[in-house]
Amino acid sequence: MAREKKLARKTIRTFVREGAAILLILTIALVWVIILSLLLSKTPAKTLGYFFLGPLQNTYYFGNMLNGSIPLIFGGLGVSLAMRSGNFNLGGEGQIYSGALVTTLCAISLAPLGIVGAFLALVLGALVAGALAGVSGFLRMQWNTSELITSFLLSNAVVLVVNHLISGPFLDPSTSLMATRKIPEAFRLPLLLPPSNLSMALPIAILAVVVVQLYLYKTKSGYELRMTGLNPFFAKYGGIDTRRYMVLPMVLSGALYGLGGGLAIYGTYYASIKEFSSGMGWNGLAVALIAKSKPTAVIPAALFFAYIEAGARSAMLHSDVTFEIAAIVQSIVFFLISSEVLLNLFTKRGKQ
Repeated sequence: MAREKKLARKTIRTFVREGAAILLILTIALVWVIILSLLLSKTPAKTLGYFFLGPLQNTYYFGNMLNGSIPLIFGGLGVSLAMRSGNFNLGGEGQIYSGALVTTLCAISLAPLGIVGAFLALVLGALVAGALAGVSGFLRMQWNTSELITSFLLSNAVVLVVNHLISGPFLDPSTSLMATRKIPEAFRLPLLLPPSNLSMALPIAILAVVVVQLYLYKTKSGYELRMTGLNPFFAKYGGIDTRRYMVLPMVLSGALYGLGGGLAIYGTYYASIKEFSSGMGWNGLAVALIAKSKPTAVIPAALFFAYIEAGARSAMLHSDVTFEIAAIVQSIVFFLISSEVLLNLFTKRGKQ
């Protein structure tokens, strides 16, 4: 009993230290918003007002901010699932892009099937993206090839292929955009906060978080996945097929990215537009790092990133700063989270 209490106290202390470190990192990022506004803007007060309050000023901006968090939730879930198993998926850019294109093309082709066709198109898009990530897992299983390198290189190649398909064979000649034909109107998700783009994709994203959480902590396969990530040698000694968890988590990770891309088509874009998903994969990775690979923490992390982007967009429209201010702030968060400088500092203090 005393041992259990000691373990519980240690867990709580670890949680508090990690939370404090992440909170400090986010605070530093927001302080940099103030510094950049003072340095780059001729009207810093106006810029800061639109940056911090712009995303909340009306239904349109608020709904679009929430809508921007949806692909980040799926990306964060995908990376978190891979990281829990000891894998690292750097191919999110290609996976979300290819999943979106396959979903679009299948939705157009399967239009006569109605709701069944819409569901099948989403599944096929997720399967293609999952297969792309699974290739990296398979190469690691067979030849111990680094999945970081293979997933990144494969993603870069896939992005170029998808660009060619959108601007070439599947280009819609009736539009001035570099885009495919639009999906049937019956396949488009209902809007939740018109006139914003927020759709029923948000409840689906929240449901995905619940499903991943239950899978990781309430199923045998999820337990084996986590044990493999914590200590593959111990897991193998305990009878777990660790080779399986070099491939399965990568497949699931890619499928989540692909599902995020497909729902972006159903809920926001209605067609695959060239480069529409640029940056979503990397931001999903940053979300997973902020969330410390915890599925339930992915939602607030995704909302923070979406808030930064929405604030930068509002400031760009109503003041004299450019949208790149969001990229600078996100890069600061990414650097501090990935380097774990502040987290290690809090850990050392806790030990003292």
